Amino acid sequence: MKNITFKKTHLATSLALLMGTSWIGVGHAEEATTDTQPEVEVIEVSGVRGSLIKSMDLKRETFGVMDAISAEEMGKFPDTNLAESLQRITGVSVSRNNGEGSQITVRGFGPSFNLITLNGRQMPGTGNSRSYNLENLSSEGVSTLEVYKTARAEMPTGGLGATVNIVTLKPLQKPGQHATVSAKGIYDTSNEQGSDITPELAAVYSNTFADDRFGISVSVSHQARDFQRQEANIQGWQANVALPDLDESLAIDPRAIDSEGNRIGNHFFPKDMNYSINDVQRERTNAQVTFQFEPIDGLVTTLDFTGSRAITGQETTGWGIWNEFGANINAYELDENGTAVFADIGGNDGSFTASKNTTEVEARSIGFNLDWEINSIWHVALDYHDSNNKTDNGADDGLGSAGQVILGSDQLVSKIYDYRTGEVPSALINWRNGTTVLSPGEIDSNFSQFIHSPGESDIQQLQLDARWYNEIIDIPLISVKFGASRTEQTMGGYTAWSGLRGGPGFNPSYPEIFPDGMFTLNNTKDLLDQFAGGGAALNPNYYYSFDFDEAVARQLAFLTESIMGPDYYSIDPYFDGIDSESYVEENTTAVYIQTEWEFDVADYTVQVNAGLRYEETDVTSTVRQRVEKQVNWESASEWIMQYEAGGKDNFLAQDGKHDVLLPMIDVKVDVTDDVVARASWGKTISRAPLGDLAGGRSLTGSPKPGSRIGGQGNTNLLPFESTNLDFTVEYYYGEGSYAAIGYFKKDVDNFIQTSITQTTIDGLYDIFNGPRYQQAISDIEGRGEQATSSAIFDQMLANGHANADGKIEPNSNDPLIVWNISQPTNTDTKSVDGIEMAVQHLFGESGFGVGVNATFVDGDVEFDVDSLVQQAPLTGLSDSANFQTFYEKDGLSVKLTYAWRDEYLIGVGQSQGSADAPPQFAKSYGQWDMSVNYDVNEQLTVFFEGVNINNETEQGFGRYEEQFLFARQYGPRYAIGARYTFN
Repeated sequence: MKNITFKKTHLATSLALLMGTSWIGVGHAEEATTDTQPEVEVIEVSGVRGSLIKSMDLKRETFGVMDAISAEEMGKFPDTNLAESLQRITGVSVSRNNGEGSQITVRGFGPSFNLITLNGRQMPGTGNSRSYNLENLSSEGVSTLEVYKTARAEMPTGGLGATVNIVTLKPLQKPGQHATVSAKGIYDTSNEQGSDITPELAAVYSNTFADDRFGISVSVSHQARDFQRQEANIQGWQANVALPDLDESLAIDPRAIDSEGNRIGNHFFPKDMNYSINDVQRERTNAQVTFQFEPIDGLVTTLDFTGSRAITGQETTGWGIWNEFGANINAYELDENGTAVFADIGGNDGSFTASKNTTEVEARSIGFNLDWEINSIWHVALDYHDSNNKTDNGADDGLGSAGQVILGSDQLVSKIYDYRTGEVPSALINWRNGTTVLSPGEIDSNFSQFIHSPGESDIQQLQLDARWYNEIIDIPLISVKFGASRTEQTMGGYTAWSGLRGGPGFNPSYPEIFPDGMFTLNNTKDLLDQFAGGGAALNPNYYYSFDFDEAVARQLAFLTESIMGPDYYSIDPYFDGIDSESYVEENTTAVYIQTEWEFDVADYTVQVNAGLRYEETDVTSTVRQRVEKQVNWESASEWIMQYEAGGKDNFLAQDGKHDVLLPMIDVKVDVTDDVVARASWGKTISRAPLGDLAGGRSLTGSPKPGSRIGGQGNTNLLPFESTNLDFTVEYYYGEGSYAAIGYFKKDVDNFIQTSITQTTIDGLYDIFNGPRYQQAISDIEGRGEQATSSAIFDQMLANGHANADGKIEPNSNDPLIVWNISQPTNTDTKSVDGIEMAVQHLFGESGFGVGVNATFVDGDVEFDVDSLVQQAPLTGLSDSANFQTFYEKDGLSVKLTYAWRDEYLIGVGQSQGSADAPPQFAKSYGQWDMSVNYDVNEQLTVFFEGVNINNETEQGFGRYEEQFLFARQYGPRYAIGARYTFN
């Protein structure tokens, strides 16, 4: 028989620690002191060692599975970016944007499955989304990052993978005056057009007054970074396109043949092949201000503001090809998976592109908190915040949109796609001038387009929490925490698109607009030179660049309404009004109760945290519906949707509703003084993506053959609901040293699958394969010529099927267009499980330390690349590992870190992929970073930082590695600077 002894205690150490961090600790708690207590000298350990010790202590004392990253000292976080810091945590990996950590994946669950909170407050996603981009928030005003991997009834919902709480500086938690300023210069080795050295400035100030009753803290930072991103890209792969009958010498296909002489398996061709050079200038400004006032002992009021502004400007030079299939294919070679590794394709065009895009992201959060420790029994907290996040790609004052100018020519014989060698495919064009180089005088206007698509996410949240400490009833109940909240969240945005202006598609042709001197001939010797087959080995090994503003100005002057009619050139994205608009409003009411217990079982101290949360959410979707009229064939490669004129748009409103009941229990056992065992069970949720909830139907505005796509939302989608189980054992064997191993399993209900349905819509007729189209093919083949799409278009013009503007309109005897309409629905349960391991060791007083962690995940949520059936896999699932070693002694700190992430699924569906919704995979990625700090004296520190010092690149592919999707190259960046602390 087991001997169970109940022992009542206040868990003084752990509760004080927890209350000082996040969920009831948005305010401030003081420990009572008496005159009889001796004064104790507190020695604060800072730097890398201090950060690791504080993070380990938080991990040890909390309930459930939690990891943390703490500031090394005021104003100095371990990494230059919050996302980069989070990837040091076991089970956390990052996705990158512009070479910086941006969004996080936890235990295989991607950004939309993780919740970001600021001091316990739910933060809005970046713009029109649920995902929060961490690269827009500086780290100077942050004291701790807490990652909660198991359920907690007291937390806002949304973190199915994890909830990340960003804890900022609070002046009353660290009385007295503290200030630090820092400055550094950033050198990005990839930069070509911007400044070689860009600044990053930061300052943090905190002080208390009136016997530490009033406090203020301020942090500000500004960073500028200029760099270049080089990229090769395919927008999508088409499955089972029509293949012509070719001589065996022109069609290499190693796939097996069945008894009827047909090839076994699928085949795939690339829709395009593009290359680009993106010169980027990025600025980020952050500010945080916090006021705290403690009018009486135990009552702390906090008013705080957090604001950020990130503006990213890009100028892009690009070039590439566009493909259609069937009779356009002259020769091809497939591999054993049916993927084209070589293709000779006629028709269509080759292009040279200039783009401009300036995107601004503004976020602000203002909040008020009242934290009252009424007495030793009651503790209440009231918190309200209003937070907003806006993104706007029209931040260029002159343009007011994202603009793209595409020039080129359709005067080609064929295009050669070749991926039989190297890491980057080639896309050579055989021009009709008898060479593989287009002359400047042959460059014509294809089209331009201008898009303005702002988005906004807003949250207003009121939370009331109370905790009752048991000093009355003689049971092992320590405390009961309960509360309620109301969260009103709105997400939405709109898109205005100019349409294709300036032709489109070389119809009619105006090469005389652009003088030869407008174009600069460049070679590719420095392009993508980190990849085999890049640099001078690229084919083509040249490209033309031109000035975006000059190209726009010349077309505005020449392609006027008197010449072009309704296709006249315009840079106005609102040329025909707003093209699409959608908003989703979610109102959630929640109540919860959470209890804490402590008792002895035999010789073991057991702590239990059990709770229940109930939430009810009302969803309203409002979508602008445009009335589609017809699809015109306006040039050989451009098909344009036409809409009813006269303001016939309408708004469709749809409602949905769901509720959830989320139980949880954590058990923590002190096996020995050094060993802690944990078990957790609970339910967590993540709500459906915004685009899935927005009801109504939309069709693409550029429905080319093979790209007749549309989407339809589902307001009644249920949230992802996960039942989680965790077991962890942690061994704390020395100061700052521990080893941990854990197992987790997540069974996720209501997984969302996007189903694509082929459908026709009354009145939308298809010129493609209609009677006139078929007659043109007969006319061309009757002359013994190849019936490419370009030849068919020209023949239809010759047959008199164009309107007065030279466009081909559909007839009622044409077949209806077959659209691939995607719609999300809830589907079955899927499971993910994995193992997490971590070791952190400080080598005594030597100054050396090391940390290693790894996560291995698996589940029935992987994408079956051999199946063309639409699937609902889990994006982001991958193994990951991190390594950190450092030396810190006598004022010198040297740290070297490595972060690795295995191959993972980015998403399902490619922008120009076929209706089977093909996947996008990222190849494995490993990055080395380093930092060196030296304390000149107690106030002044000089430092050096290196990011991506191994010059790692990013690569992606489709169903198989041979289905190239992208290759991106950035380059290492370095910084040198100084930090001054005012004592």
